[in-house]
Amino acid sequence: MARIAGINIPTNKRVIVALTYIHGIGPATATKIVDKLGIDHARRVQDLTDAEVLQIRETIDSDFQVEGDLRRDTAMNIKRLMDLACYRGLRHRKGLPVRGQRTHTNARTRKGKAKPIAGKKK
Repeated sequence: MARIAGINIPTNKRVIVALTYIHGIGPATATKIVDKLGIDHARRVQDLTDAEVLQIRETIDSDFQVEGDLRRDTAMNIKRLMDLACYRGLRHRKGLPVRGQRTHTNARTRKGKAKPIAGKKK
């Protein structure tokens, strides 16, 4: 397995698909990286030379924020909103949807499992 950005990417997959295993790199970004380095889209990770893996690693390190840095940055942005006590920060703090979705019904993913209310039986 090739190790890029602290992640062991699978060797039997195509390079573009394997790069998406890194947090912060999706299909579009992976395609840009492969095109920039002139690597064939059909190549698999196991067919890459050590020099090509090194090029990919250096490109990702210099041009993109991935893995731990990206997670930390996202967490700090959310923490900043919560410290400001703005509307978005309060919604994060309460565990409710942040972007204006309705909460009377739905929003179960954000609110968690439904809690039964005592005395509601007929």
